[in-house]
Amino acid sequence: MPARLLTLLRLPTGIFYAGGVKANVLFFDRKPPSEKPWTDKLWIYDFRTNQNFTLKTRALTRADLDDFVTRYSAGNRHERTETERFRAFSYDELVARDKASLDIFWLRDESLEDSENLPAPEVIAAEIVEDLQAALDQFAAIALSLAGQPGEPLDERG
Repeated sequence: MPARLLTLLRLPTGIFYAGGVKANVLFFDRKPPSEKPWTDKLWIYDFRTNQNFTLKTRALTRADLDDFVTRYSAGNRHERTETERFRAFSYDELVARDKASLDIFWLRDESLEDSENLPAPEVIAAEIVEDLQAALDQFAAIALSLAGQPGEPLDERG
């Protein structure tokens, strides 16, 4: 089905099981077939750069997306304005990129400026353990549910 790509929402890493997994949400408009591409401008909202979420300590909530929802302006897409996190890119800019990659970023990632801003190794290790434990707890609950056994998942002590 032909479509026009309207908006790309860059999601922060850490909102899914594996830290570092990059995810995007694409918003399309259904269009009839055309010789010319329907996408003339793509709006990108960068909700990834300088954002940190984890499954347990700082889970993504609906309120975190309020700015995006306001900027997305579904009813008035033609009246969108650029902000620090929300920018428009023309079709020509997009296809000129290497392999037409949509991995576009323009905000400076403060965590990459120097190694002094990196968390201590023990903090990184604790976050990994926390994310893995949260994932295991969720998988255990799913396994119990599939087995027809409602209840809380077992911890490592059984």
